[in-house]
Amino acid sequence: MSAQSPTVRIVVTDDHPVVRTGFAELLDTQPDFDVVATASDGAEAVRICRELSPDVVLMDVRMPGMDGIEATRRLAGSATAGPRILILTTFDLDEYVYDALRAGASGFLLKDVTAERLFEAVRVIAVGEALLAPAITRRLISEFALLPPKPDASTAAALTALTPRETQVLRLIAEGLSNPEIAGRLTVTEETVKTHVSRVLNKLGLRDRTQAVVTAYETGLVVPRSHRSR
Repeated sequence: MSAQSPTVRIVVTDDHPVVRTGFAELLDTQPDFDVVATASDGAEAVRICRELSPDVVLMDVRMPGMDGIEATRRLAGSATAGPRILILTTFDLDEYVYDALRAGASGFLLKDVTAERLFEAVRVIAVGEALLAPAITRRLISEFALLPPKPDASTAAALTALTPRETQVLRLIAEGLSNPEIAGRLTVTEETVKTHVSRVLNKLGLRDRTQAVVTAYETGLVVPRSHRSR
């Protein structure tokens, strides 16, 4: 394996043995993936991850005992430590997915996802990029608009550390724009946009664009439904 393609170490968590084994065997077909363990519930996933330090965790939401949301909260408590969490759900835009995203998950997939989409998602999350395609991000935005706001004073205060251009980029991320779309809107290069996005995430202590969308709406930086910025 080349130095450009490091092995992604994965833990698969699901309370259904067939699903758990199926995902593990599927992922193991890829030369750059290594399923280091599987877990049957959130508590086991937390224990295993603290022992093995995987890069990515496929996490079911609904499990007996400790569910996927609480496990995600425990594993993704900081912006830099812990594995990336990829939520697996049976239902499109399951209400529990939003709690999981707030808890620190990097994104979600349906359990009937195609193999290629699953492989792509794991690779994208492993390098710290956004999982959700712009179209999916826009759907998340519309759903978040229906939920009551949960403002965080410390995060809102941290927004003041952003430069005007960084704030503008955060608003555009929250509107569901991709990096090329943001570059076109601002008439800058895509590399410049990537730099701004990285700085926004670092200053706000966020893991990825998904959490940036959540933060923009929950702090009121972007107003739901109409995308009217403050």
